[in-house]
Amino acid sequence: MFVGITNTPRHYAWGSTTAIAGLLGYDPSGTAEAELWLGAHPGSPSVITDPEQVGGHHTLLDWIHAAPEEALGAALAAPAAPRLPYLLKILAAAGPLSLQAHPTAERARIGFGLENAAGIPQDAADRNYRDPFHKPEVIFALSDTFEALCGFREPVEIRGILGELRALDVASDDPQPGALDALERHLLGDDALRDCVDWLLRDGRGGDSGEVAWLVERVVALAVSAADLAESGAILDYPLELATVRDLARAYPGDPGIVISLLTNRVSLRRGEVLYLPAGNIHAYLSGLGVELMAASDNVLRGGLSPKHIDVDELLEVLEFTPLPVPYLPPVLSSPGVSEYRPDVDDFVLVHIAAEAGGAGAPAAAASPGDAGAGAHAAAASRAGVPMRQFTLTGPAIAICTAGGFLVAGAGASVALKRGESVYITPDEGTLTFAGVGEVFLATTP
Repeated sequence: MFVGITNTPRHYAWGSTTAIAGLLGYDPSGTAEAELWLGAHPGSPSVITDPEQVGGHHTLLDWIHAAPEEALGAALAAPAAPRLPYLLKILAAAGPLSLQAHPTAERARIGFGLENAAGIPQDAADRNYRDPFHKPEVIFALSDTFEALCGFREPVEIRGILGELRALDVASDDPQPGALDALERHLLGDDALRDCVDWLLRDGRGGDSGEVAWLVERVVALAVSAADLAESGAILDYPLELATVRDLARAYPGDPGIVISLLTNRVSLRRGEVLYLPAGNIHAYLSGLGVELMAASDNVLRGGLSPKHIDVDELLEVLEFTPLPVPYLPPVLSSPGVSEYRPDVDDFVLVHIAAEAGGAGAPAAAASPGDAGAGAHAAAASRAGVPMRQFTLTGPAIAICTAGGFLVAGAGASVALKRGESVYITPDEGTLTFAGVGEVFLATTP
């Protein structure tokens, strides 16, 4: 079954006034549109465009609750509380989001239970765990560049940044080496990153020493001076990192996350590149337009660049402090024009489907008893010279068309899908054929 779905973009201050509208082809609302949610998350479940098709249910969440086996398939309907395990988003950041990390599945279960037992309301501002689920995620860059912070740097790189800051301090009219000395002291020892983040967040958010406030102020001043030097022709080793300090200082003045950003990898994704953010990975999206796919959860442990609640103790338990390479997620090219992104979790798979006019099509599939519809449509598209792509479902799916248009056919039904439209697909549709020209993103389960 193909069920048309839609939703209203969510308005956050860091969102873009034009990016999502420009991608999907509708008139901008004039407000900051940050995320378009496609899924059954209670916070903003997708709206069903034709409720009569699914017994009168108006949202995807309501339909899943009422008819889980029909909507999800037998495997996902079996648990006591059936749910769609993923949430697909179009995300548009015109400014930086908070530094944050997400828990493992085990820690989420334990934390949710402990906070329930403590009687903390699930909507309380100081609650860490609003559900018992983990929240790994991937981001596919749609804009020419997508800027982010992701994971902790190698110590040698941190020392290099500190060295550049020291050189800028020496060259300044009013050298203040003591601020950088304090940072360097906290970067010594076996657990240097953990100890440093602990100090920055505690002292920088209400501690009484004033050291972190002084450090943040000094690092920002040095980053500003670096911009002036660069305009005069000076060559900097870390220009992007220092530019990020300036950007963060404008958005979150005085926040200790400005300094924490220098401890993390600064990433510039090109269009089509994908990051995978597993449990414990510290990250922040800075700017850009992307497709985000995540486990359906609200569990976020913040670590700066935010006025919201920060539980330093719990954050330190969740964070992975081991420096690792930037976690790019390479595609699995299952067939021409079909790229699959499969992280090491059971919640979701992201599929990118693209076809150009005159491009090569996938070979027509032989019809099988379970996929007669897809096989027939594939053969017809092949004879007509229409580009086509195929993907076989292993669970319920959501597809959104971001360019062009396709006829999408499965085992029992078909639907026309054009730019800006999205559809929920039940797993009994089996092998899907996408005949047309454009781009589709599909979320499903492994």
